[in-house]
Amino acid sequence: MLLNGSEILVNTLLDEGVDIIFGYPGGSVLNIYDTLYKYEDRLRHVLTCHEQGAAHAADGYARATGKVGVCIATSGPGATNLVTGIATAYMDSIPMVAITGNVTTPLLGRDSFQEVDIVGITMPITKHNFIVRDVKELQDTIRKAFYIAKEGRPGPVLIDIPKDITAKMAEFEHKEALKVEANTKYITEKALENLATFINESKRPLIYAGGGIISAGASEALKNLAEKINAPVATSLMGIGSFPGDHELYTGMIGMHGTKASNLLATKSDLIIAIGSRFSDRVVSSKNHIKNAKIIQIDVDAAEINKNIKADAYIVGDVNSTLERLLPLVKENKNEEWIGKLKEFKALKAPKNHETYDLTPEFLFNKLNELTQGDAIISTEVGQHQMWTAINYKFMKPRTLLTSGGLGTMGYGLGASIGAKLAMPDKKVINIAGDGSFSMNAIELGTAVFNQAPVIVIILNNGCLGMVRQWQTLFYEGRFSNTTLNRGTDFVKLADAYGAKGFRVTEEEQLEDVLKEAFESKVPVVIDYMINKDKKVFPMVAPGAPISEIISEE
Repeated sequence: MLLNGSEILVNTLLDEGVDIIFGYPGGSVLNIYDTLYKYEDRLRHVLTCHEQGAAHAADGYARATGKVGVCIATSGPGATNLVTGIATAYMDSIPMVAITGNVTTPLLGRDSFQEVDIVGITMPITKHNFIVRDVKELQDTIRKAFYIAKEGRPGPVLIDIPKDITAKMAEFEHKEALKVEANTKYITEKALENLATFINESKRPLIYAGGGIISAGASEALKNLAEKINAPVATSLMGIGSFPGDHELYTGMIGMHGTKASNLLATKSDLIIAIGSRFSDRVVSSKNHIKNAKIIQIDVDAAEINKNIKADAYIVGDVNSTLERLLPLVKENKNEEWIGKLKEFKALKAPKNHETYDLTPEFLFNKLNELTQGDAIISTEVGQHQMWTAINYKFMKPRTLLTSGGLGTMGYGLGASIGAKLAMPDKKVINIAGDGSFSMNAIELGTAVFNQAPVIVIILNNGCLGMVRQWQTLFYEGRFSNTTLNRGTDFVKLADAYGAKGFRVTEEEQLEDVLKEAFESKVPVVIDYMINKDKKVFPMVAPGAPISEIISEE
């Protein structure tokens, strides 16, 4: 059948199984939006308040569901407003397709009104990107974009479509989405046997699990391996949820704000089994800091092997397939002496800070754990509250923590929570924020209210940029340059202005009733949870220091 470019785009999105797209209209995408109007009963469009919110919502949708998130924006500033969200998805390997309009093909490269080279701008932060100059290539380009976004190590792909392409006509026929096969080419018996030898000879193995476990759907295989060899499991920030938070072998996050158990076990281990993880600088700064351990690495992306830490053995390939084939080659092991060390380190308690505060993050998360039992999707912004979430909330399942790990994007969490809630309306979705981060994209409360997405925002309000202030305290002799906010924003009144509910919590006795009311609310809720500006995130390791040098109090 003969369709115009906009109709080809929308029909191909439907063929790819897309049910929601997040976006903001403008001149260069008017033809697309005219078609969306005609297809509104089949494809839901969510109008955000800002294009960055659309990108974060698509990202949150993808993290919560495992499907490709889709966002759309017009040319020029609309396209550039997507950039931070695309970079966020790229750094955390999140499958996303971003669609941008552009000026008509004759005007490309002429500095036309609202023209930017968005393909050039996003080249370093996408797996691939396209500009479509022939309407006959549009359908295949979209299909390739979805395949690339999902295949191997997931990531964002951008499609730039000039306005005249959206109006031109071409033949179209419905096609099934390109099938993504697990990458198993290099998972050979020899390579598996080599890894198994390292594991079978180890007396003190530690599994270091990253976000690649979640991307590959390998949580069950990870659990089976850990239990068979009785190995402690530490996760990166992105790996949280890949292993049950209440499991006796789970030691928590590793690295700069990792638990004592995870960090100390890493320095005592004779074998670190890194799975779907990349040894970022926030995990371990140098091989010298874990010099007692051999390193084996399993990752779908060959570029991550030996990039930060040299591996003694590795396999490049699908993580789930690798673990399933590795498991029969691995011998059962009780590792009783090593497990004794695990119990010893887990029993270490951080010394109490000499300060006492009326409200603490720990009290909040204890209450959230009690009321949700891990059955909630938690998004975060970036800062102290993000680390308190990672340390204190018990994540039981994969795809329940939505957070910007690699890029550290303040303003990420609210958009992500909306994307997750619209994808999974029956789930409790909670965004943990700081007052600094929340202020960046608070306008997306309007999106949540209008789209009847009753997300819960809990602002750990300390009147400052808490993490930066913590660094200024510890490493800059308390010179608080431009980190004290105290803007006087009344977040309760702000919530009310948007049509949401607002609560302020200043005493412990208030919290449970407020949370219970929030969980029953049919509209978004903002909880202004007041904490002291000098409350810090511990444990902590100074940048560049060995992970065993743990700061646990001032």
